[in-house]
Amino acid sequence: MKKIALLLFGIVFTTFALKAQIYNTGIGLRGGLYNGLTIKHFTAKSTALEGIVSSRWSGIQATGLIEFHNQIGSRENFQWFYGIGGHVGFYDGKHTPISHQKENGAYTIVGIDAIVGLEYAFSEIPFSIGLDYKPAINLIGKQYFTGDAGALSIRYIF
Repeated sequence: MKKIALLLFGIVFTTFALKAQIYNTGIGLRGGLYNGLTIKHFTAKSTALEGIVSSRWSGIQATGLIEFHNQIGSRENFQWFYGIGGHVGFYDGKHTPISHQKENGAYTIVGIDAIVGLEYAFSEIPFSIGLDYKPAINLIGKQYFTGDAGALSIRYIF
């Protein structure tokens, strides 16, 4: 499975020519029901990798995404994007909502994520702002769909 995933990422990356993009890397804060830190790095003009470390329900979750950006209109610094990825999280069962089978004890989740959003990179100052919707499905551990993981991200870009 790991070899297939690496091969898939390799194919995706080699299909895009390396050109200049709006910015190379951005690091910042992500605010929503899952608050945390975000880092996005462009590997090509329209392809980026994003890592998110977030917290909710007295737990922590790490998410990795590959995103495909598309320009909106004639403004290069305003884009919409979509992508896929996965997550792993560690939670304390007594702090999760009843709908997710509240129980005592810690547990681990592993799942898949999708993302769609908008991002604007300011040309006057080194910051970008993004708004996204990131649903996820946990496949290992507590199995459930999370459809409330939208957020506003503000990143320092360089």
